[in-house]
Amino acid sequence: MIPFSDEELLKPVQITLNKVRPMLQNDGGDMELLGIKNGKIYVRLVGHCHGCAASGTTLKYGIERQLRIDIHPELEIINIPLGEDFDIDKL
Repeated sequence: MIPFSDEELLKPVQITLNKVRPMLQNDGGDMELLGIKNGKIYVRLVGHCHGCAASGTTLKYGIERQLRIDIHPELEIINIPLGEDFDIDKL
């Protein structure tokens, strides 16, 4: 069980995402933080990251790994593809 509320996670998650963001931007991509619910961090990959074959690996072994190191080992990152509706209140 993650000992933080979603609200408490917001700032540390933003700090970690900003730490890994240059890696994405170097390849012409980026990501948007859509929200956090029950320890799951919802992002949308954009630019060259959208649809990139390596994006799943980047998410799990790059971004998620860094979030787990920096904040908590049970955090999970989920990409919501570009064009897909997302309403965190319906989760």
